[in-house]
Amino acid sequence: MANELQSLSTLYQNRLFRIPDYQRGFAWKKDQLTDFWEDLINLHPERVHYTGLLSLKEIKDIDYSKFPNEYWLHQKGYKQFHIVDGQQRLTTFSILLYEIIKLVKNLEENIDLEDDKIFFCFDPLTNIKSKYILRMRPPENIVKTYLFGYENDNPSYDYLRHEIFEEPGSGTLVETYYTRNLKYAKTFFEKNLLDLYETDGIEGIELIYKKLTLQLKFNLHEIEDDYDVFVAFETMNNRGKKLTNLELLKNRLIYLTTLYPDEEFDKTNKDQLRKNINDAWKEVYYQLGRNPHAPLSDDEFLRAHWITYYQYTRKRGEDYIHFLLNKFSAKKVFEKHILLQDLEEEIQLSDFELDNEDENGIFPLEPEPITLSKLAPTEIADYVNDLKTLAKYWYTSFFPEQCDLSEEEKLWLGRLNRIGIGYFRPLVVAALATEKFTTPESRIELFKAIERFIFVTFRLAGWNASYHSSIYYNKSRELLEKTITIESITESLTETTNRDMAAAIKSFITRNNRRFDSGLGFYGWRDLRYLLFEYEYDLGIKSNIHKIDWRMFTQTERDKVTIEHILPQTPTDQYWQNLFGKYSPDELICLSNSLGNLLPLSQSINSSLQNDPFPEKKTPNKNSPRGYTNGSNSEIEVSKNDDWTANHIYDRGIKIMNFMARRWKLIMSNDDIEELLHISFIHKDY
Repeated sequence: MANELQSLSTLYQNRLFRIPDYQRGFAWKKDQLTDFWEDLINLHPERVHYTGLLSLKEIKDIDYSKFPNEYWLHQKGYKQFHIVDGQQRLTTFSILLYEIIKLVKNLEENIDLEDDKIFFCFDPLTNIKSKYILRMRPPENIVKTYLFGYENDNPSYDYLRHEIFEEPGSGTLVETYYTRNLKYAKTFFEKNLLDLYETDGIEGIELIYKKLTLQLKFNLHEIEDDYDVFVAFETMNNRGKKLTNLELLKNRLIYLTTLYPDEEFDKTNKDQLRKNINDAWKEVYYQLGRNPHAPLSDDEFLRAHWITYYQYTRKRGEDYIHFLLNKFSAKKVFEKHILLQDLEEEIQLSDFELDNEDENGIFPLEPEPITLSKLAPTEIADYVNDLKTLAKYWYTSFFPEQCDLSEEEKLWLGRLNRIGIGYFRPLVVAALATEKFTTPESRIELFKAIERFIFVTFRLAGWNASYHSSIYYNKSRELLEKTITIESITESLTETTNRDMAAAIKSFITRNNRRFDSGLGFYGWRDLRYLLFEYEYDLGIKSNIHKIDWRMFTQTERDKVTIEHILPQTPTDQYWQNLFGKYSPDELICLSNSLGNLLPLSQSINSSLQNDPFPEKKTPNKNSPRGYTNGSNSEIEVSKNDDWTANHIYDRGIKIMNFMARRWKLIMSNDDIEELLHISFIHKDY
């Protein structure tokens, strides 16, 4: 069919729209929906708006035994089409149309009326619904056929029917990253339509409906049979909201399944491999979107899996997707190699012994050549299965507390996420995936070694974040391939950390000196919170009470603090003047920002309270209903002092430094500790 502009009203004549399995789900979010809504609101009533290209591919030779709900419409002249390009817009239109129908039906004057008695824009609601949303087979009206939707095995289809179009009897629905986008769009339009109705009445809703169905125009293009639909999809989706690499790869793999000749890979195998790909992507997207408040990145997962599956080299760097798309490319299917298959030598029965002359007349049988693609279908199958398997462990590495692990594994994975796991996540995921041939104890020892390496190498020394990344990327792959043991990786990390210890401590001292020179001291160390949280946790073990939640501790409101300077940075109160008056301004800055003076709070407080005298800080009063005495374990420890002097700052600093040395097995001299605390000018009274 030639390209032509068509409205939604025309498009929906005798067509069923289906989103094919190689398509991603609904990806539009707030920005795209807002732009669409504003375009619709601002569209002049007498003008049309070019909405973009809609590419469709007719689905022929349909086995209607698998789609019984659609056969009756096929008999009425309906044709099914795959949406190659334009599904985000058609999904959005369908959701908005349904919300318009629902709003009209729920108006007070319509609440008790049947749909065929409710008129909107001169049409009964039954006609509007049957034209754009679903048709029901008469006379029983039991069979329901949705005019727009996903292929039946897509989890978004059930969600669209039951959550978006509100068909009853859903049972358990699988939520994914994409289904949450559907739900958001439904809520978005529901709210905006109600707001529009409040301001413009039913006339405003009618105007939106007319614009949507008549004034938005698609440039319709039907792809012919001989057109490469997968390449078209890949090319078209470089426009607009760009495909993620994971979405792009899925399309590519499904495309490749269609290219193998039947003599190499028959239809049954092709169908099964395509199903395996779809199943793998369902699992991946389920795991990536499993936590609705913190969906995980598609591309980070795909890159991490590439690291664990293929040989990592720094030369490739961030080009992992180029490697994968080159690996899984059409040319690898079309390029063949010859496999010589040995044949058993034919045995000829004879009553006579062959003499040498006869022997010379027999020629050995030539091996039979078999032509195979350079990319074997089994390579795709193995890759897809591995991707599917690793997805669960990827989720576990981010949210261990929600998974079936030992408590100590959860503890150390939590620490790795708090400290910033960096390039070690693929190794951690690989370790989790070895649960059948490693023990929880061996994995815990690995997690401990990784955490110590990160703390010493990156948090103390501040070295380049890619230091030794190639080594441990490759070890993650080797661990999964069982060519090395988990214990050997732990040993390697420990040896490296110990070897680098002296240089790391020296670097930490140098960087800390610069922080004190700038007037920030330990307060300017970005990893101070992690240290103080671990110190607090250690105190909590002894008291058997944990009082600080990491998320609350690290997310402060404006003008609130979660780490308090016990001695204020600007000590103007007379109490502080009396105790610290003998120190110079520079010495006061050092004392205020020294490690022993910094206190993690169980609840954030107003920064205006920081100048209060120590006795008022530690005991609840009318100005401050909370005090150190009922705060965190660290606050309670500090509250046991009657006053807060320079000696108290020094003593507590020594105590935390000794904890740090013990906790991470640091090798520091007394001189190192003195230089780090930066308050050696204190002369103790005893």
